Amino acid sequence: MCWFITRSGLRLPPQELLNDLCSRFVRNVPKEDLQSFERIMLQVEYAHWFYEDNCVENDPSLKSLTLKEFTSLLFNSCDVFKPYAAHIDDIFRGFISYKARVPVAGAIILDETYERFLLVKDWKGPSWSFPRGKKNEDEEDDACAVREVLEETGFEVSKLLKKEEYIEMVFDQKRVRLYIIAGVKDDTVFAPLTKKEISEIAWNRLDELPPGIADVTSLTSSGIKLYMVAPFLKSLKEWISAHHPPVAPRPHRSLKGCSVWRATGRSRTIFHGGLKIKECPVW
Repeated sequence: MCWFITRSGLRLPPQELLNDLCSRFVRNVPKEDLQSFERIMLQVEYAHWFYEDNCVENDPSLKSLTLKEFTSLLFNSCDVFKPYAAHIDDIFRGFISYKARVPVAGAIILDETYERFLLVKDWKGPSWSFPRGKKNEDEEDDACAVREVLEETGFEVSKLLKKEEYIEMVFDQKRVRLYIIAGVKDDTVFAPLTKKEISEIAWNRLDELPPGIADVTSLTSSGIKLYMVAPFLKSLKEWISAHHPPVAPRPHRSLKGCSVWRATGRSRTIFHGGLKIKECPVW
């Protein structure tokens, strides 16, 4: 077996591993999933996630790769891709453009007083957002929202989701639909089901966000970076004004924003009411 060592001393994935990933995620998938480079690249992305979440985590000597680096290795190493290796830059650019147009669905989760909503923090960056994600081929918006919220928070919203209760906006060519999931109990336990996608989950008070922010990406006065949160706030406040919460807000005893789940190093910390109640390994 041939090993390639990078300057950092970490190994690139060996040919045997690349062949296995190619077989698992490309060669053996239904033909309809290989009808375009966009759909082929979706399979390559799944292979990349598997490599990062399983191979690298189980073998620290393997180098973590960007999607572009992983794609280049796969196209130059696997027979099924070699005829297209010379065009990898164009294929990759086309895929990134395609992903930017894929519709997104998710949820705005409100507590019982409608004073707080749930946000999730990106694994690698400082951005917080509503739990949401890209739709799969032929997937309905509500089904996508249920799936993505479950993956990112561990919370099943299908029984609370009302198909007519949503806020939808379009950013460039991307349509984003967020269903309003209202009246979630304060003692609900949240924890993501996916690996290395979410680093923290927290309740945030609506009235603690600066007024007037409307950018897709905004930085609040507390230094929190919000992604695709601010543009939805005006419509969300209008919805709240038109609906009565299950539990009336108590101004003299208002609920605070607090973290309910956080990944720390190789452990996950679960909070209840702002207090740590459980710590367990990260997968």
